[in-house]
Amino acid sequence: MITLHRLGHPEHELSVNPDLIVTIDANPDTVICLANGSKLVVDETPAQVAAEVRDYRVDVLAGALRARNDGALAQAPATLRLAAPEGGQ
Repeated sequence: MITLHRLGHPEHELSVNPDLIVTIDANPDTVICLANGSKLVVDETPAQVAAEVRDYRVDVLAGALRARNDGALAQAPATLRLAAPEGGQ
């Protein structure tokens, strides 16, 4: 989740799932359109929102690489193989 602030209420933090963001518009206020049709008006500029999304994704990918390097993913199940139908190849 990324933390943003509602327009006019900088003391109220708003957590947003960046995977749901479809568009970020400046009209002149920043309006974030989500995949479910909701719209949020926030204090941050579109560039700031984009930077928050980028930083979030960098953190997620860095965590995945750390887990891989720590061997945590070595315990993942092997790929399933489909059995051939009876009498088939």
